[in-house]
Amino acid sequence: MPQLILLRHGQSVWNLENRFTGWVDVDLSPKGEEEAKAAGPLLKDFQIDYLFTSVLKRAMRTADLALEAAGKSGIPTERSEKLNERHYGDLQGLNKDDIAKQYGDAQLKIWRRSYDVPPPNGESLKDTQARCIPYYVEQIEPKLREGKNVLIVAHGNSLRSIVMHLEDLTPEQILEVNIPTGVPALYELDSSLKLISKRYLAEFSDAH
Repeated sequence: MPQLILLRHGQSVWNLENRFTGWVDVDLSPKGEEEAKAAGPLLKDFQIDYLFTSVLKRAMRTADLALEAAGKSGIPTERSEKLNERHYGDLQGLNKDDIAKQYGDAQLKIWRRSYDVPPPNGESLKDTQARCIPYYVEQIEPKLREGKNVLIVAHGNSLRSIVMHLEDLTPEQILEVNIPTGVPALYELDSSLKLISKRYLAEFSDAH
C-alpha cells in the first residue's frame, strides 16, 4: 500500500516578518532551515520513491535539507508551479498586521481563510485547488497507484488543497485546517488511493 508524505516548507523570512508571501520567492529563515533539518530524522525510516516540490526556493531548500538530514539522495524529483503557494495578489509583501489596521480584522480573515474569496488580483483557496488538484491527479496519483511512496514538499495552501482532496473535506472543514511548518504528515492509502490513516510524524503546537 502506498504512502504519501506531505511536508510544508520551514519558516520563511517573510513568515518571520508576518508578511503575505504567495509567489514571491523568499528564502528560509534560520529557524526554517532548522525545521527542515529536523524533518530529516522523521523521514529516515521511510522509503521515498519520488519527490514533488513547487518551484519556489523555500520548498526546494526544505526538501534538500530534510532529505540530506535523512541520509537520502538521488530521489527522482519533479518541480511544478502548480504546487506553488496561493497567489496573494496585491497583498504580497504587505504585513498582515498593517492590513488588519487598514481593512479590519474581519476582512483580513476573509482574505486569509475563506475558501472562495480571493484577495485583490490574487487567488482564493478554491483557485489554488483548481490548479493543484489536476496536477496531483495527473502526475502524482499514477505513482501512488504503482505502489510507490511519494513525498510532496510545498506550501500551506497548496497542501491544504491536497488535504481537502485526500480527506474529502468540505469548504467549511478546510478552513479549520492549519498545516505546521516542517512537520511531515504521513498518509497511508489503499490500492484505490482511499485514505486508511493519517498522522503527523512529530508533535507540534498551534503556534505554527
